[in-house]
Amino acid sequence: MPSTQAARPFTAEDFADRMTRAAEAAAAEGLAGLVVTPGPDLLHLAGYQPVAITERLTALLLAPGRRPVLVVPSLERPDAAEAPGAPAVRIVDWADGTDPYAALAPLLDPRGRYGISDAAWAMHLIGLQEALPGTAYRSLTQVLPMLRAVKDADELARLAGAGGAADAVYRAILGVRFAGRREAEVAADLAELLLGHGHSQVDFTVVGSGPNGANPHHEAGDRVIERGDTVVLDFGGLRDGYGSDTTRTVHVGEDVPDEVREVHGIVRRAQQAAFEAVRPGVECQEIDRVARRVITEAGYGEYFIHRTGHGIGLTTHEPPYMVEGETRPLVPGMCFSIEPGIYLPGRFGVRIEDIVTVTAEGGRRLNNTPHELGIVS
Repeated sequence: MPSTQAARPFTAEDFADRMTRAAEAAAAEGLAGLVVTPGPDLLHLAGYQPVAITERLTALLLAPGRRPVLVVPSLERPDAAEAPGAPAVRIVDWADGTDPYAALAPLLDPRGRYGISDAAWAMHLIGLQEALPGTAYRSLTQVLPMLRAVKDADELARLAGAGGAADAVYRAILGVRFAGRREAEVAADLAELLLGHGHSQVDFTVVGSGPNGANPHHEAGDRVIERGDTVVLDFGGLRDGYGSDTTRTVHVGEDVPDEVREVHGIVRRAQQAAFEAVRPGVECQEIDRVARRVITEAGYGEYFIHRTGHGIGLTTHEPPYMVEGETRPLVPGMCFSIEPGIYLPGRFGVRIEDIVTVTAEGGRRLNNTPHELGIVS
């Protein structure tokens, strides 16, 4: 069972250290600083998430050698001041009816080149460019893709707790009746179980039965699950602010066709081979290549139609990505999925997914339920 111990709260010192390191990383990339708007980057760096993300400008400015500045609407200043990272920043507010860019622009180098959050609204980016036409901006994913990729011990503990909770959900769902029920009903069971095991948010509950399993992101619907169906179960959400994401494939009834067993065995070998390839210094694309090689050599390469994995943390999908062309080396503390699959259109699909973290010695799974084809009633 997952630990019920409360996660250690992140402190002002934690956020101050993150902001300092981010500013230093920006300088190393030749940037004047970073403009961070509401979303996972702001939450990670300053511990602040507005109650509602609206058209009002909120932005954290980080520049090397300077105290961070958080620009917020006046009516949201009290909430910003309560954020755990607030002691490490100077808060500047602007009032409705005034120009928000007049509050932010003086803080920027008028000829500077800045990284800006991927989630920044276009109206805010354009507003900054109009206020400071000599500035230039690049998305944080382009210039600092590893900003949140390497997790510290407390983040790893939260991810492990989320993974353990998702494992408990899978063990519980094996005892639920599938045959004669709609996919949406089983998806609702998964959501209820995720919340019951400590998740504050359910992000997805994929239940792909029979031919629907050949769609990797199938949205559970009204199809009635039948005895003899193979079913892909992919589910996750947020627990203590960090994500879970796991996939297992089950079969309804014990009379499993030989082809289903064969395909499942291939995917299982591919997933294991990719996991065994995890170690510091290995390029991300190599994890994809290893999994893909197993499936291709078995004759199913054209049916493995997505990358092998994605990073996970405050969001379900974030760098690093286990995909061809990503030459970035693995570093201890990175966390990502390993989820090869085979999808036979009109028939069935199989996927097996674990979240894995890189250690000094290799890899460690944060999901630990059996990889065998599950049997449900």
